[in-house]
Amino acid sequence: MAIDETDRQIATALSRLSLFLRSSGWQAAAAKGLTPTQVEILSHLARRGPMRGAALARALGVSAATLSDSAAALVAKGFAERHADPADGRAMLLQLTPEGGQAMAGMPSVPASLQTALQGLTPGDRAAMLRALVTIIRGLQQAGAIPVQRMCVTCRHFRPNIHSDVARPHHCAFVDAAFGDAKLRVDCGEHEEAEDRERARIWARFHDAA
Repeated sequence: MAIDETDRQIATALSRLSLFLRSSGWQAAAAKGLTPTQVEILSHLARRGPMRGAALARALGVSAATLSDSAAALVAKGFAERHADPADGRAMLLQLTPEGGQAMAGMPSVPASLQTALQGLTPGDRAAMLRALVTIIRGLQQAGAIPVQRMCVTCRHFRPNIHSDVARPHHCAFVDAAFGDAKLRVDCGEHEEAEDRERARIWARFHDAA
């Protein structure tokens, strides 16, 4: 398949942004005596609560061995701890400790320079960018190239384009509130995966109304 020049430029731009985020992540993690993978684990535990190692590895898109090594280092540092899963005593959960929570409290969720750059966009451009990124991520998920993310467009609570208000056309049934593209979630704590057929209907209504 011939590569479209626009696609090439988009991929190049995303590569540059990825390099910047990776570098920023290394610097922020190193300041805490952590690796980026360890920070990702702590951040995920802070958002989601205790998790089994296999589930955590799938969510982060890392190998079981990488997850195990990073988790062991976090336990040794006192930032995480393991305990038996109440639902299955044979399984172990990894859980954030208060020390781990304190370590994460000082970690910037968005690099300051990126936040400044994003604030330079109009609200409409930012909303359009988020919508486009959601579309790209969904395409990669459909191809099995990345782990499934907890996005609005795969959630059973999402009701796309049901309101006449162009600024807030969508609805979240979980919080019973209307919202627009600027409030779309790529990683939502209340996400509940919709069944395949429902997910297809949600996407069609979201995408076809664009």
